[in-house]
Amino acid sequence: MPTYDITEATIEMMSRVSLDVFSVQGNTGPQWENKTAKAFWRGRDSRQERLDLVVLSRKQPKIIDAALTHMFFFPKDPDKYGELVKTISFFDFFKYKYQINMDEYYEHFYHDLQPYVHYIPYKKDLSDLVKQIEWAKNHDEEVLKIVSNARSFVRENLLPKDIYCYHAKVFNKFSKLLKYKPKLPDSSWESVEQPTDNDTTCDCKRSTKSKTKEKKDEL
Repeated sequence: MPTYDITEATIEMMSRVSLDVFSVQGNTGPQWENKTAKAFWRGRDSRQERLDLVVLSRKQPKIIDAALTHMFFFPKDPDKYGELVKTISFFDFFKYKYQINMDEYYEHFYHDLQPYVHYIPYKKDLSDLVKQIEWAKNHDEEVLKIVSNARSFVRENLLPKDIYCYHAKVFNKFSKLLKYKPKLPDSSWESVEQPTDNDTTCDCKRSTKSKTKEKKDEL
């Protein structure tokens, strides 16, 4: 299933414009040649690998800019991990060519991503991260193509309409696995209707023909 953040962004649509995929696609920072050729990361101490990344960054400051913004789970050790830094604007991440993904969630679309097509892989223990960053620095045109592929993947698979479609397919398949017949909620439940096309000033009406047939049926 899509994670909470993606689902919430889908439901809210443009009300949280700073995190909406439309905004990200339209605001990718400086031109590629003007971006800083470093691997960038900011976050909290939610797993050991993040601390290891910060230690590696302090050893390799010319190619990695990684720092902790908060510490909740591990003891603070400024001598080892440096001082905590302030959070930065989401769009300031785009000033750097390489983003290090160290999230703890397996997103529903990860199985469709291909190494060196949509992203540059590295080992969980970070043992080859420096080598992979150096590879990226020495293969600038290939990396730019990878970035382009990743953006295209988002446009084709992760817009709100696609996330709604994915949920529909998941619930449809899940319903076929149930061993009992679901019942409608009783009168104590409140039915919240979704907005219709008549509730918006946008003239881009939804198509009456479903386009889901064009999408892969695989979840």
